[in-house]
Amino acid sequence: MNQKIPQYEDILSAHQRIKNYIHQTPVLQSGGINRILGCDLFFKCENFQKVGAFKFRGACNAVFSLSDDQAKNGVATHSSGNHAAALALAAKLRGIKAYVVMPETSSKVKIIAVTGYGAEITYCKPTLEARESTLDKVVKETNAQFIHPYDNFQVICGQGTASKEFLEEIPDLDYVVTPVGGGGLLSGTVITVRALSPNTKVIAAEPKNADDAWRSFKSGKLVPSINPDTIADGLLTSLSPLTFKIIQEKVDDIITVREDTIIRAMRMIWERKKIIVEPSAAVTLAIVIENPDQFKGKRVGLILTGGNVDLENLPF
Repeated sequence: MNQKIPQYEDILSAHQRIKNYIHQTPVLQSGGINRILGCDLFFKCENFQKVGAFKFRGACNAVFSLSDDQAKNGVATHSSGNHAAALALAAKLRGIKAYVVMPETSSKVKIIAVTGYGAEITYCKPTLEARESTLDKVVKETNAQFIHPYDNFQVICGQGTASKEFLEEIPDLDYVVTPVGGGGLLSGTVITVRALSPNTKVIAAEPKNADDAWRSFKSGKLVPSINPDTIADGLLTSLSPLTFKIIQEKVDDIITVREDTIIRAMRMIWERKKIIVEPSAAVTLAIVIENPDQFKGKRVGLILTGGNVDLENLPF
């Protein structure tokens, strides 16, 4: 299916649609971290977004973009984490049902969040094939609308609203850095940055142990994610044809980072900023730690994507 590529006007419409439901999250700085790393860092704190992650923007835009007829049987998705919670809350706000297929290995914290927002969960084996086939069954039984976590026009437009707020508050950034998993946030970000601040470079951060987006970007061919093994559990998915096309055309670079640096970056944010971020959010700071010369003296915007961490299971 050849999906249309969002334009900045679509991201503006998305912001109008969702602004009364989302939080406009704060941008924070840390003098201590700036001194250690020798650059001017600005953190866009989507860990303070509803459901604790940027994913609420995209899910909310997708749910509120549906016509009454499309929405009447509810929405469905497969997700082990933040998108599931985001879709569940967005559906609850719209007064429709949400059906979520989750791997039986999903973390307890995330299962509690998804049920707390009122979604109906169906469990499956932890493979993509099982997720997709179980979802097909759920959609057939319920006639719910499938909202993909990132391969979805309206989801990408919603995710792009984070960098719209960011650049309106902090102009003249040299770089904007986001993590990359499925590429929904990166796609929405780069479309927005190109429109509002054409001289700002957009870079994605990815774990070395799950570097399919980096390999896709460098080879020009979509490489699937096979057996990724990283603490950044939000970045395990592969790009989709839609997100890959946008990223290949518009993104400046993708940089990979080691696991120990991701943990160091996460700890630095906890200790210095006194805020909770998940490992997937800390990859943005990790690339600054590993590439000091590239970022020295620059104004760098980092999107901290979420703060949903199992506190019983910290890496430090």
